[in-house]
Amino acid sequence: MSFFQDVINIVAKYYPQLLSGVGNTMLIALTGTVAGLAIGLLTGIVRTAPFSRNGFVRVLHRILNAVIAVYVEVFRGTPMMVQAMVIYWGYAFASGGSTLPLIPSGMLIVSVNTGAYMAEIVRGGIISIDKGQFEGAMSIGMTHSQTMFQVIIPQVMRNILPSVSNEFVINIKDTSVLNVIGVTELYYFAGIIKRQSFETFQTYLVVCALYFVLTFTVTRLLRLAERRLDGNDSYVIFGSQSDSAAEIHIKTAREG
Repeated sequence: MSFFQDVINIVAKYYPQLLSGVGNTMLIALTGTVAGLAIGLLTGIVRTAPFSRNGFVRVLHRILNAVIAVYVEVFRGTPMMVQAMVIYWGYAFASGGSTLPLIPSGMLIVSVNTGAYMAEIVRGGIISIDKGQFEGAMSIGMTHSQTMFQVIIPQVMRNILPSVSNEFVINIKDTSVLNVIGVTELYYFAGIIKRQSFETFQTYLVVCALYFVLTFTVTRLLRLAERRLDGNDSYVIFGSQSDSAAEIHIKTAREG
């Protein structure tokens, strides 16, 4: 039997397990990325908020900043595989032997890990916005929260979209480490198929191809979304004082 025939037979025989693994992998990666982005937005807003004049609020803000800084450093400075073991078995230790459901555990682990990276991505995105926009919003009576959610965050989301897309792709691949606690993602099923078929190389080649198809497809879809958000390049800035084409366009419109 040829090598390629072995690969085809693995796909034909074990496709239910492979599809289940792909589904769990995408579910965990997508949920973890969305939840991590929410964590990043929350922590980014807190860390960039101005200190209040109220003494109690100022102290509380400093404590929150310190907690967020520790969270970010710990989860960015340790491998997600180790985090999975600590969170999953740490809960079992604290609860007297009870363990969390595996798929929700995987979502939780990926979410808190992604949140630590998103926190810095969002913070950098907020800092990159020109301070004049903050001052302009404040000058018309907007509060800090109104400024953040109505003026700053929409721009930040557009600016950090490539980084968020990159985190999503990374999460698709990094879900493979969750097999250490028994999460039934794609890599976990690869181990089962390998032990049943005794065809190690062929099995992992199929799984490698599946990971590539997932990441390649997601990357292209997200790039398409980025281009859609960019809008059309052929536009005219009406009322421009420096664009001669805009001035001609305005004159023609007036004459018409």
